[in-house]
Amino acid sequence: MSTCDSEPGPSPELVADVFARGCTSRRTLEDIGTKWAQLALLALGEGGYRFNALRRRVAGVSEKMLSQTLQTLERDGLVSREVVSTIPPRVEYALTPLGEEVARRLRELADLLERSVPLVDAARNAYDARA
Repeated sequence: MSTCDSEPGPSPELVADVFARGCTSRRTLEDIGTKWAQLALLALGEGGYRFNALRRRVAGVSEKMLSQTLQTLERDGLVSREVVSTIPPRVEYALTPLGEEVARRLRELADLLERSVPLVDAARNAYDARA
């Protein structure tokens, strides 16, 4: 059950409010707002990954941080985890339908930021010159 402690009105089950402190939508936004979660979602948007391959794709993430991030995203229903019975066993991660939608929107943002690198560099240089 979702809890969104906002102003009196419709029951929390009917209205989600990302600005409300206790709302599930706010907690999920916080979860996907970390750089490791965003990078993991972007990578998984390219297709499923085994843990070590995903760790290599998301350069700089530690094993512990990636594991914690994937657990959080799985709990939020954005990532699925499948243990494949092989010798040795392997674990594969993929996006759920909700995770695919979130990753698609993150990809749009990442594409915008990648296209905007010259503008960002110019703005940073101008700011640093004034500071």
